[in-house]
Amino acid sequence: MTASLSSPRCLLFDLDGTLIDTAPDLARATNALRQHHDLPPLPYETIRAQVSNGGSALVTLALGFAQDHPGHAEARHFLLTAYGKDVAVESKVFSGLERLLERWAQPPRRWGIVTNKPRIYTEPLLEALSLSPHVLLCADDLPVKKPSPEPLWEAARRLEVAPHHCWYIGDHARDMQAAHAAGMTAIAVGYGYIAESEKCEDWKADCWFDSPSELVDALITSDEGH
Repeated sequence: MTASLSSPRCLLFDLDGTLIDTAPDLARATNALRQHHDLPPLPYETIRAQVSNGGSALVTLALGFAQDHPGHAEARHFLLTAYGKDVAVESKVFSGLERLLERWAQPPRRWGIVTNKPRIYTEPLLEALSLSPHVLLCADDLPVKKPSPEPLWEAARRLEVAPHHCWYIGDHARDMQAAHAAGMTAIAVGYGYIAESEKCEDWKADCWFDSPSELVDALITSDEGH
């Protein structure tokens, strides 16, 4: 679904499930954790739906360990270590978005990433995929992370762009919450890592795009009109 929106000066992306399809590598790490506990692998789609919820959610999915379980921290360390060894074996930019990034790399346009992924995993991933955002805010860069608007405000400040000139694009409710709180246009993408139980209509996004091609076409058409 698309809507008529003003062309942004800056695009800010969530990372996992929005800009880059990281699920294959995270699924491999999750099933490595399962194997370590002598459990059979989970179906890829089952893991994919939980990727945006982070490492702790993947541990709970893999082993049934809640965050207060005595074995949770050790299991999370195992999973993240396995993932950190190979962050970009199968991960790739969602098809079509490269064209958008190339266009927004040219002044006066800007693009960036605001993610709850730690920098230790984000930087090697971006390097492997030859991505150079104008700004990058990771989970450990500020005292708070999404759904707080602070990382989005900091990204806009570094880019010297007013928040209302930015689109924030994400595949999770917290992305829309952060965007609205920051005074940015909240763009939801339906191709991301969304659980079947998730009621996406409750996200109150300013606009929805069901595929990367819809997002790219809408932005390029809007940009050409200005």
